[in-house]
Amino acid sequence: MSSRTYGQFCGLARALEIIGERWSLLIVRDLVLGPKRFTELQAGLPKIPPSTLSARLNELEQSGVLRRRLLPQLDAAVVYELTEYGSELDQIVLDLGLWGARSLGRQAPEDVLTLDSAILSLYTTFRSEKAKGVQVTYELHYPGEMVLHAIVEDGALKVAGGTHPGADAIIEPLGPFFKDLLSGDLTAAEATRTGKVRIEGAFEYLELFTELFHIPSAPKVSDGIVVR
Repeated sequence: MSSRTYGQFCGLARALEIIGERWSLLIVRDLVLGPKRFTELQAGLPKIPPSTLSARLNELEQSGVLRRRLLPQLDAAVVYELTEYGSELDQIVLDLGLWGARSLGRQAPEDVLTLDSAILSLYTTFRSEKAKGVQVTYELHYPGEMVLHAIVEDGALKVAGGTHPGADAIIEPLGPFFKDLLSGDLTAAEATRTGKVRIEGAFEYLELFTELFHIPSAPKVSDGIVVR
């Protein structure tokens, strides 16, 4: 376990000692959706050095956040999965993700968007109160040929990778415009009128999508000292 401590008898300080190291919370993020092998974690975090990934996995295991499990297969593969204690971070990860999404700018060419990140972004921005009584299935196509689908059933959401043959609508931004749709910077009407988003299915499904999934506006940054 990391010897770095804040020297404070505080739950928040202890939480940061466990998951505050660089890459640690992103490893937790990628395990929220299920167990993964070392190579799968590497694929989702392409910029992490293998030695750092090994160190973080060991630290999180020693802290009781994750555990290793041997798959009952011929290759006897080892996967990493969250423990019950680690799984309690699920909602914290989603809440923190939404908080951070409010300050996201444009996606830079070198910024990686993984399938897990895209899936979690929908869980993060989903407004269940807007989905009461709603039954709809979306198939979402991201730049780079990444595809996932989202099923909304009366306030509940299920997201997974891949196509869905029974989708009510297929949404495909022709560029990095998904975030603009979610934030409201790009309305459904503007998206179709300008050709920034292609949709197969009724236009109303795109309007509904922007209601079901939303990133609230970030507060304006004040200049200088605030005087009250």
